[in-house]
Amino acid sequence: MPESTSSFDTVVIGAGPVGLACALEIQRRGFTVCVVDKGALVNSIVGYPNQMEFFSTPELLEIGGYPMPTNHYKPLREEALDYYRRVAQVEKLPLRLHERVLGLEGEENHYEVVTTKGRIATRFVVVATGFFDVPVKMNVPGEDLPNVSHYYKEPYTHVDQQVVVVGARNSSAKAALQLLRAGAHVTMVVRSAELSPAVKYWIRPDLENRIKEGRIKAYFNATIQAIRPTEMDIATPDGLLTLPVDFTYALTGYRPDYSLLDALGITSQDDAARTPTHDQETFETNRPGVYMAGTVCGGLNTSRWFIENGRYHAAVIAAHLAGEAAPATPQIIQPVQLSK
Repeated sequence: MPESTSSFDTVVIGAGPVGLACALEIQRRGFTVCVVDKGALVNSIVGYPNQMEFFSTPELLEIGGYPMPTNHYKPLREEALDYYRRVAQVEKLPLRLHERVLGLEGEENHYEVVTTKGRIATRFVVVATGFFDVPVKMNVPGEDLPNVSHYYKEPYTHVDQQVVVVGARNSSAKAALQLLRAGAHVTMVVRSAELSPAVKYWIRPDLENRIKEGRIKAYFNATIQAIRPTEMDIATPDGLLTLPVDFTYALTGYRPDYSLLDALGITSQDDAARTPTHDQETFETNRPGVYMAGTVCGGLNTSRWFIENGRYHAAVIAAHLAGEAAPATPQIIQPVQLSK
């Protein structure tokens, strides 16, 4: 095993918006802190579609009291990437990126976070790993082919291609519309009888009208049975159909990394959401001194926490570490202005 290479009061696992919010709130209370992530800074947002518009307005995405500058009513992916980078830089948060956490040894006040690059001695740990890194698999033959992806970035490589989009929520709806307008031949395969009611009100009629026009072909109450390099089989109410396909976007959702939670010694409840065990008031897990924040708290119920409400976990956890009463509202220290 590698030797200890550094020591901090608190290690935050996950360099997303909620992880950064936790780190800066903890640091402001006098603790030394380090943020570790197996990918890039705000890696999930890096993985979002290019020029993606957030559904939330900027004030709902802000952390640490820093205003999010934007030229739009709702920020774009690229504006958020720049914003969170500058917050981390202004707060001088120690970052260890592209470093995967493998496990956690020891006990409260005497933990060691084991990573691919060494060990980090720490008193406390905060897990803010989100859920975007582990796609929900369809578990069908051909799902691992190179022309199948669980992540959508942009439509421009699919001009005149037969593209199948699996799913019926916002990500699938937006991808289907973008692909159509970039010259792809789009087919949607939807497990339910209709589009999800969660599809935003300004997206839904656009997609419904394109389906009615026949510009997007949609199969409802349908499931994929097998994928091959140039075609796929789907089960429909009318029987088994074979569709031509050049590329498949299986936008079937994502889930927390339970293998990491297991490696950290965090148990899960025996409920439908496999909710990771944690105190609802303090966010401390079954392992003393180990906390969790953000979307990961909801387990498979990934719609319970977002950046908008998960960022408030930061002040609660920081207050608990400092022996303070839990804040009714986030306690924000006024920061300096961000510079471009």
